[in-house]
Amino acid sequence: MERMNELGFYTLAGAPKTPRELIAEVQQGEALGLGSVFISERFNVKEAATLSGAAGAVSSELGIATAATNHHTRHPMVTAAFAMTMHRMTEGRFSLGLGRGIAPLFDAYGLPHIKTAEIEDFVGLMRRIWRGEIVAGHDGPAGKYPLLTMGPDYREHIPMTFTAFGPNSLALGGRAFDAVVLHTFFTDETTERCVRAVKRAAEEAGRDPAAVRVWSCFATVGDHLPEALRLKKTVGRMATYLQGYGDLMVKTNGWDPEVLRRFRESEAVRAVRGAIDTIATPEQLEAIALLIPDEWLAPAATGSPEQCVEKVRGQLELGCDGVILHGASPRELEPIVAAYRKTRPEGRFAGLPANPAGLAAGVEAS
Repeated sequence: MERMNELGFYTLAGAPKTPRELIAEVQQGEALGLGSVFISERFNVKEAATLSGAAGAVSSELGIATAATNHHTRHPMVTAAFAMTMHRMTEGRFSLGLGRGIAPLFDAYGLPHIKTAEIEDFVGLMRRIWRGEIVAGHDGPAGKYPLLTMGPDYREHIPMTFTAFGPNSLALGGRAFDAVVLHTFFTDETTERCVRAVKRAAEEAGRDPAAVRVWSCFATVGDHLPEALRLKKTVGRMATYLQGYGDLMVKTNGWDPEVLRRFRESEAVRAVRGAIDTIATPEQLEAIALLIPDEWLAPAATGSPEQCVEKVRGQLELGCDGVILHGASPRELEPIVAAYRKTRPEGRFAGLPANPAGLAAGVEAS
């Protein structure tokens, strides 16, 4: 069965009962022919390094990416060793994915906010360490380190992925990373604009724009799922984003900030003491749904399998190089993936590697 390396999925979507669910999901995703699995990180039972190792151990072809972990939660040598271990264990299927994180959460944990210059500096450190260089006396935005090295026996390029949102992040992704993952619930206009921004930044940095793969993170919630579950995966997920970084989402998509203000001040939202997609009851989700405009939830694959496929193809037509079928497990995605395969354009994605940040055939590294 031909692997569809233009499609990926997130494992352990939402709040899993146990991280062991990953094992079956990865095996099912690989059996379906999906190209890659993306691993998000929460500071509970979704620690990214552990989950990455598990995904690598129970798969043989699936690409694997953290999307994302934060560079300042581990020492650079720990992160470098994690990525190198995964790279060697999976024989090149792994991509280290970074992100800015959520500011309110960092404030609560006493972690500093992440700046663009820090990430760019950190990427440079990883590249040098993986090439076997000795980094001595580093003093830069990512920190001060007397010595960083794995020794001279390493000559590796490990593809790196960046989850990007605002203009500075998109530009950084284009000039320094191998792939960029966009955010869920981006409007078509926003998605198209973000793709252009990444590719333009790559070109301005003297890189081949085709060397930076852009992934749409696209909520995929078909009508074959129970209504209560669909509500959690759409309204619940959107509401959680609005809790964490609503201002940025509203600004990025050009939405009405007054709607966000009403959302935040509503009793229905205030009554949920935590992430809405994790702990809200079906009744609470129904009340919160009345606060979110339909157009805010529209950028998603919903409806019949065929309707979902049409929406997924729309993301590729907007310029994305791949689509992450977000918010659903491989088992939940099965009828949609089957419908997609039936009409998949022959040859369009030939030469695309499973590594979600890997270079397509004929594209030169830059």
